[in-house]
Amino acid sequence: MGVHRLNHAVLYVRDVQRSVEFYGATLGFRHIEGMEALRGAAFLRAPGSSNDHDLGLFEVGAGAQDSPAGQGAVGLYHLAWEVDTLDELERISAVLAERGALVGATDHATTKALYAKDPDGLEFEVSWLVPADLLTPEIIAGRSRLAPLDLARDKERFGAQTRGGVGISVPA
Repeated sequence: MGVHRLNHAVLYVRDVQRSVEFYGATLGFRHIEGMEALRGAAFLRAPGSSNDHDLGLFEVGAGAQDSPAGQGAVGLYHLAWEVDTLDELERISAVLAERGALVGATDHATTKALYAKDPDGLEFEVSWLVPADLLTPEIIAGRSRLAPLDLARDKERFGAQTRGGVGISVPA
């Protein structure tokens, strides 16, 4: 049996407390008490997760350089987290915009995505996936295109409280 999901991500950050506050306030991650064995580190759990931790943060100090990944250097582009409903995606969009962290919003046909940057400029995605039972041939055919995200239209089409798919929404 091969790998079947990402267990957690670990990020190097300049100021661990600033990052704990950011991920808590924007995405609802909770700091896990009792895991302070490593000085300058914090471990966070996503809302609704039963995972030990979903995000590890390791402080490297204020003088750390920005990552050159994607600018002539290999490295991680971004992490992506899923939300359950379009209402939740809209709520997070507003929080990210208010904090000046939202850098894009894209309709990938099967996925509705927000793109943002944390205080260290690390990019992440927050997405809602069209459930497999709502996929149409038109939606599936549109997977390779990028369009501006229209949450009002998508909420009308799919329902504001419709639970999104998990992983890749493909019909069985």
